Amino acid sequence: MFQQIILYAFLFATATQLFFWLFFFSRLALYKTTNSSEATNQSSNNQPTTHNSPPVSVIICARNEEENLRNNLYRILNQTYRSYEVLVVNHKSSDNSLDVLSSLRRKFKHLRIINCDDERAGKKFALAKGIEQARYQILLLTDADCVPATTNWVQGMVAGINENTQVVLGVAPYDEAPGPLNKFIRFEACYTAMQYLAFALAGLPYMGVGRNLAYRRELFDRSGGFRRHEYLASGDDDLFINEVAHKGNVGIRLHPDTFVFSKPKTTWQEYYRQKRRHFTTGRHYKLKHQILLFSLTMSHLLHYVLGFLLVILKISTIFALLGYAVRMGVVMAVSVLIFNKLQHRSLRLWVPALDAALVIYYFVFFPSVLMNKDTQRWN
Repeated sequence: MFQQIILYAFLFATATQLFFWLFFFSRLALYKTTNSSEATNQSSNNQPTTHNSPPVSVIICARNEEENLRNNLYRILNQTYRSYEVLVVNHKSSDNSLDVLSSLRRKFKHLRIINCDDERAGKKFALAKGIEQARYQILLLTDADCVPATTNWVQGMVAGINENTQVVLGVAPYDEAPGPLNKFIRFEACYTAMQYLAFALAGLPYMGVGRNLAYRRELFDRSGGFRRHEYLASGDDDLFINEVAHKGNVGIRLHPDTFVFSKPKTTWQEYYRQKRRHFTTGRHYKLKHQILLFSLTMSHLLHYVLGFLLVILKISTIFALLGYAVRMGVVMAVSVLIFNKLQHRSLRLWVPALDAALVIYYFVFFPSVLMNKDTQRWN
């Protein structure tokens, strides 16, 4: 009886995984990327609309980001867009960030500096102040450590906003570097992007990343901004999108011109601390999103753990190997197409190993998710 339970549970977990990869992720794999300069756009509901280049407020919250501001802000200030401003919210920086910004302000008149002395944890209140001071109705968010792939970034992201689409989810990959940590960080970031982009295409948008995200200011004002989750230090991007996004008002941008890149953590300890902060928000998603994400994660974990038990306990090695082969065949076929779109072709051959490594990742972070007190700070 015990052996049958393990076998059936393995088959159910594998079938659940196949459902997610074939029903959700295949949408992203087959999604047709449009050129960022085109005047037409397809939102997640596949309704074509037109774009008339409205003015844009680019908002960056920075705290002790002197080096990143010096190295990265030029690319953002030199975008080939007709009308935009760049607001940098200097959030209680103790380094020379203000000097760097003041120097740039003398060269770029569309750069605006806003000082925020709010003592509360996280960047929500700094971002809210930036939104309050923004001159334009379309907001494009990124971070100080991010570099747009091209000077067409603003144009490409804003092309996704129209009379129906009020939120545009962008892609924010990490830079490539040698070593297993970098491979895993880039893979996990791609896997996260696969989820929020594919779910949006399926009419179930649940999050975005603040490194590359655009939405209308009226949506922020109408929803009350971050009021419902202001007690949390994190969630200025994913919890806000989880609250306001729905099937009819979200679009995605997958053209490489719209990507922004940043440098990943370089030690396992730094990465662990970063992910602990990020994991505090998932429990506050809408119930339907929590159920979907929990099902995806648990079926992934059980596929490997129960398959391992089938082999070790000699219950059914054939079913275990067959189930693994079928799932991995689907995963490879779909992920190769997606990694091509996400500009991470070098990860394709590493998919089997990195996919299995996610199981260890789940075991490491599950305890921290359960015990986290939501008191993390940013930067």
